[in-house]
Amino acid sequence: MTPFLSEFTGTALLILLGDGVVANVVLNKTKGNNGGWIVITFGWGIAVFVGVYCSAAASGAHLNPAVTLALASIEKFDWALVPAYILAQFLGAMTGALLVWLAYRQHFDATEDASSKLAVFCNAPAIRNTTNNLITEIIGTFVLVFGILFIAKPSNSLGALDALPVALLVLGVGLSLGGPTGYAINPARDLGPRIMHAILPIKKKGSSDWQYSWIAVVGPVIGGLLAAFAFKSLV
Repeated sequence: MTPFLSEFTGTALLILLGDGVVANVVLNKTKGNNGGWIVITFGWGIAVFVGVYCSAAASGAHLNPAVTLALASIEKFDWALVPAYILAQFLGAMTGALLVWLAYRQHFDATEDASSKLAVFCNAPAIRNTTNNLITEIIGTFVLVFGILFIAKPSNSLGALDALPVALLVLGVGLSLGGPTGYAINPARDLGPRIMHAILPIKKKGSSDWQYSWIAVVGPVIGGLLAAFAFKSLV
């Protein structure tokens, strides 16, 4: 696979399985309905494992614009490749969200609550406060990118098996820091599916909550850059 196709495929798998577990838990009449936060966080951990494992060899498995920008900012990735990687990530995220909708169409129709339908695609805060929500996303993404940089360090790396510690890292972020905002920690993960929520013909879907969307983009970018510079100063 080319790096572009690898990033596209890995991100599509990430969102298909990640948004898929949310759909299974929050939509009506599914086998996993009301499965709870533990099911969602474990599902996202597995989604990360699959996405990273399938794309690591060809592209390095960024799957996240915050990771791509962080690596480029400390000269561990070529700036010339950044636009293509980010485009692939967003297209992959949108494709994964589309596939989730196709798989769960009947359950979207069976669900009356518009906020539950939106939750399948993107994040919303438990308590809406711009400053606190932004800080939470910065902290969560800092932990993610800081951990990834140490996992990928040559002396620590397990090669393709780095997918497992990265998945466990995301699981930990979700369990420990996901409560306030749902831990977007990835601009493509939130904005790509949010766009699909806006354009797909979902019955009674309500608002796509654009007023919150920038937090799930800006927060992760800031957190990733801070983590990169912290890593560079320590290593």
